[in-house]
This record gives sequence, C-alpha cells and structure tokens, in this order.
Amino acid sequence: MRTRAPRALILASLLVSACGATPEPVAAPSTPATSTAAASEPPPAPARPAPERLAADTPRTTGAGATFTAPGGWAITTQAALVVLDTPEPDGHLAIFEAPAGTADAAVAAAWAAYQPGFKRPLKLATPRPARKGWDERRVYDYETSPNERVVVRALAMRRGEAWTVLIIDSAEPTLEKRTAGLQLVADSLRPGGYVRETFAGKKAHPLDKERIAQLTGFVEAAMKDAGVPGAGLALIEGGKVVFEGGLGVRELGKKARVDKDTQFAVASNTKGMTTLLLARLVDQGKLAWDEPVTRAYPGFKLGDADTTSKVLVQHLVCACTGLPRQDMEWIFEYGKMTPKSGMDLLGTMQPTSKFGETFQYSNVLAAAGGWVAAHVVHPDKELGAAYDEAMRKLVFEPLGMKNTTMDIARVERGNHARPHAEDVDGKTVPAAMALNHAVVPFRPAGGAWTSVHELTRYVQLELSRGVLPDGKRLVSEENLLARRAPHVTIGEDTTYGMGLEVDKGWGVPMVHHGGSLFGYKSDWLIFPDQGVGAILITNADTGGMLLRPFARRVAEVLFDGRAEAAEDLASRVKAHAAHVAKERERLVVPADATAAGKLAAHYRSPELGELTVKKDGAATLFDFGEFTSPMASRKNDDGTISFVTILPTLLGEELVVGERGGKRVLLVRDAQHEYVFTEG
Repeated sequence: MRTRAPRALILASLLVSACGATPEPVAAPSTPATSTAAASEPPPAPARPAPERLAADTPRTTGAGATFTAPGGWAITTQAALVVLDTPEPDGHLAIFEAPAGTADAAVAAAWAAYQPGFKRPLKLATPRPARKGWDERRVYDYETSPNERVVVRALAMRRGEAWTVLIIDSAEPTLEKRTAGLQLVADSLRPGGYVRETFAGKKAHPLDKERIAQLTGFVEAAMKDAGVPGAGLALIEGGKVVFEGGLGVRELGKKARVDKDTQFAVASNTKGMTTLLLARLVDQGKLAWDEPVTRAYPGFKLGDADTTSKVLVQHLVCACTGLPRQDMEWIFEYGKMTPKSGMDLLGTMQPTSKFGETFQYSNVLAAAGGWVAAHVVHPDKELGAAYDEAMRKLVFEPLGMKNTTMDIARVERGNHARPHAEDVDGKTVPAAMALNHAVVPFRPAGGAWTSVHELTRYVQLELSRGVLPDGKRLVSEENLLARRAPHVTIGEDTTYGMGLEVDKGWGVPMVHHGGSLFGYKSDWLIFPDQGVGAILITNADTGGMLLRPFARRVAEVLFDGRAEAAEDLASRVKAHAAHVAKERERLVVPADATAAGKLAAHYRSPELGELTVKKDGAATLFDFGEFTSPMASRKNDDGTISFVTILPTLLGEELVVGERGGKRVLLVRDAQHEYVFTEG
C-alpha cells in the first residue's frame, strides 16, 4: 500500500502530430491559470498562438532539437524557444524553454521571463542531480508555496554542451496528481537531440555468481548506511532457484537482534499482486471472469458515480485506471471505526476525477475491494475479512509454502519481526510506533501482508515460472497469471500498470515489479522474466524508499554490464532528501508557537476524519485524532496563514491550516485532490 500521495513520485520524476485528427481548438489564456507572479502587476505576457489539442501521445522536437512526447488530451503551444503544455484542466501547465546561458541559474531566470514575465516567487531550494539521459548537468529548483494556494512550482535546468533546456512545472496540486502519468511522460522523454538511449535488448544476462552476488549485497549494505536504514531482507533468484537470501542490519536501532531470512516485514502494496493472484485462481476455477461486471459478483458494490460503477469489471478493481483518485485520509484517520464492510461502503461516497481508462490514478480503497469481492465469491456466508484471510491462506499462501505469511499484526509482533523506523523532525532515523500500520487492516487486500524475504521468494518464483510450483505442479494457468501484467494504463514513457503489477521497459528488456509503502516500511520485488532473474528488497525504515529504484538499477547493471549509475543515483537522492528536510526544519517552530496554539479551540470535528482534541504536555501542543496522537510544530506561511504540522515519526509533515468559516475556527487538512474541514465544537 502506498500511504503517501503521489506528489512525491511526481516531483521525483524530475530527478530523474495529432495522429491525423483535426486539432480541437482550445482557448489560449494570456497568463497561466495558476498565477505564481508577485502581487505587483507584471508586464503583459506576449500573445501566444492558439494551442493545438493532441488526440494521442505525440512525439515532438523543439527548435533546438530536443525531443519529447506530448501527452494525448493535452494542448501544446509553440512560440520561438518556448513550448507550453496545458493539461485538459485549465490550471495545469508545463513549459519547455531553450536558450544558451552561462549557468543553470541564468537559464532558469530566462525561462521564467519567457513563460511568465514578472515571476517573483521566492526560491526554496536548488539541488543538483546526476547527469543522465544525454544531459551533461542537471539542477532542480523548488519554489516556496503556501498550503492554501494548493500549487506546485518547480523547474529543472538541463545542460547539453553550452545550451540549456529548462522544464517548468506550474500547476494546481489536484490537477498535477491527476495528471501524474502525463507529467512523467514529458519528463521521461525529454532528451537532447541525437541522444541514443541505453538498452539491454539482445544482451545475454550474466549469471549471478559469487562475485556478482557480492556486488549486489555490498551495494545494499552501503546504501542502507547512507540512507539510515537499520535493517533489510534481500533475496536473489536465478533459473528458478534462490541463489541468495538473508538479512542485513538489525531489527531495531539500539538493539542487537539481527535481521535474518525469516524476519517479517510489512510488504504493503506488494499485497496487491498476491490478491490478484487469488483472483486469477478463481478465474481458473470458473468462479469469476476478468470481464465480469463487479456488481454481478458482489451486488452491493457501488461507487459514488453510477456510470463508473457500471463500467467496473473484475479486472478493473486493481488497475488504477477507473478515474477514482487516492483518498487515503478517511481510512487512516478513522481506522479504529473501519471494517471491510464499511470500507466497501466508503467507495459509495468516492467520485472519479478523470474519465474511465484515461489516466493513472491509484486507489487503495478500490484495490481492497478486489480482495473483498474474491473473498465473497469463495465464502459468501462469512464476514469479508475472515473470508479473505481464509481464501488467501488456502488458495495462495499454503500452496506456495508461505506458512508464516499473515495479515495479523498482533501475531507478527509476538515473533521475529522488524520494527518500523522513521525520521524525526530533525531528519534523524528513530524507532517508530506500530500504531498507524493498524490502519491497513480494514483494507488489507491492498496492503496488509507481513512476510519474510524467505517466504516472499516463493511468490516471486511463481511469477518467474508463470504459475508452476517448484514441485512441477501448476498453481495457476499461465494465461491468467500473465493477464495480471497486461497494460490497463500507462505511467510515463516506458511503464504500464496492470492488475497490481507494473511492467517497465525503460531499459529495453521487460521488468515486472511492484513497490510497497507503509509507515516505517518500504519494499520492492522485481523480475526480469526473459532472463529468469528475480530480486527482493524489504526494509524497516521510511528512508528505505530511496533505495528501491537504485537497487533495481544496480541489478540491471550487474546483469547486463550497464553504465554504473545506481550508486550515484542513491547518493543524489540521499543528499537532496537531507537538503529538503533541513530546509523544511528552518521554518518550523518546535514545539509549536504558544501564542498561535493558544488561539486554537479545544476540540474540533470533521464529518469525514472524526474528532480532533488539542492538548498540552508542558510546552508541547498535541493533536489527538483518536486513533493516534502527534506532537505539533507550527509554521508561518508566506501568505500570512499559520499551519500546525505533525512531527510524529511516520506521520511527519501533515499540515493543518488555521482558518475561519461561518464565524467558527477551523483547521483545514488536504490531500492532493480533497479538502477536509475540522470545525470547532
């Protein structure tokens, strides 16, 4: 389960013709709808030609020869050295600007002058990134925004020789989250003219011998040290056999117990692939069909939009393609009152924000419904949670030999398990409480599995063998196992999302994988199916997320003699993360400012997120949300508003903005596409 909004992934993407149809004319705003200029009147933007609306993803070349792909459904305007890409919504914009300049700073200043004359927003942080994709130098610029603006403003300067290309993001946050895949497509595909991509297509993979295994274990050990990850489970598979499995580091900081191959970790959204494996087995048995309407299998299934409800087939429950957005706060803040049945009912309040099949949008609540529907089909007379647990045990875990894999956190805590870790407000990794991970229990088909690296290899081996167990018996048909990898929606240039699985072809050979994120745990497993190679990395720290993509890259480097990029990528991520943490800390008052805290009401309530009680503990201000309590920092925003910010490790950085509505004090909390109001009383 991914517990953080995709904005982090959207921004990380920077770190790294209309198909014969008649273009649909669209209105050309004289200035971007998301205004980021200073309060003083800027000079008028030069008139731009009418935009061209693209019917499909379309390769384009800039005047200086850089290439990129413009997303279908977006509008594009080209004027001299400036290209502006507008989302289907009026408040999302990307701009590409090219010019010779002596420095990155000068190039970015010229880009803003061309795109938005008079731009004055304060720079928050500028951080370097490794040279990649043919660029000789890259630098990322983040700008200050206030939470009530709900905007993202960022720039990436890229140099090839003496010429600079600048990519600007200037978007409302709800639109940016909705259009993650389009942004990723532009950022992934933007390359200097003439650059030839690295590819491993046609290359024979090296065997994972003792030397190469040592290279991979050594990389993970060094990366753990750099990123502050206390413990990890690591496994490597080749030719159907486990060639390495074991633990690295400790289960808990400050204690001697080591991670071993049997230490259990939360694997979070990696549960999704296991849930769709259950669905595949039921399709084999004729109890379900991929193209069967969900309302037929589970008559009570209902979304907030009747048209979308009618379109959802079994195969769409875990495809991130229905237009239903992430809406996690409602179950995280109120998990103590949630059950599988109330989670299904919650779907009935959720509205799609994009068209069915139009773009990638990740919904944990809908993905959980995939497991509940399967459970209902297998055990129609049982409570959904008990039915799912039993179905997974008998149809997935036991046949795979995953005897200790469980959804029971209490059972996990009694045994050999890795404790979660997270950063405190100063960026130091510390042991964290398990409490918030209980939030996943009512939605466990989307992210509730706990397993060890030893047992997770059994599942990954099945993916490599296309459904055949080690003893030669077939657990699931090849057809239905592979159906889970079939593309339903694209993410960026090279990646597609199937049913709880991603397929990435960016290195010229398919890589199937999925990541997982819970509070204090980050993980990924991957396979190169054509080479018969798999790898697993599970960690017990939020900072473990920085290891996952570099680890996959390192596996590819070792297998195919790829360019040595993984170590530098990891170092860059760690350095940029530390810079961001330090910059955020500069503006926080810890403990929260007493004067600002004294103006708060004692009690607030949100219809969706429940009760909030403001408490004092000496000089500290605490927000008690019922299921959990966090000490709070405060911050004065650039627009004069005050935010109270959670500093509970694992829930660091959730903002509640002080306001007033209808004569009552309120606190506003938001995810990318939703706003929730806590009102006094």
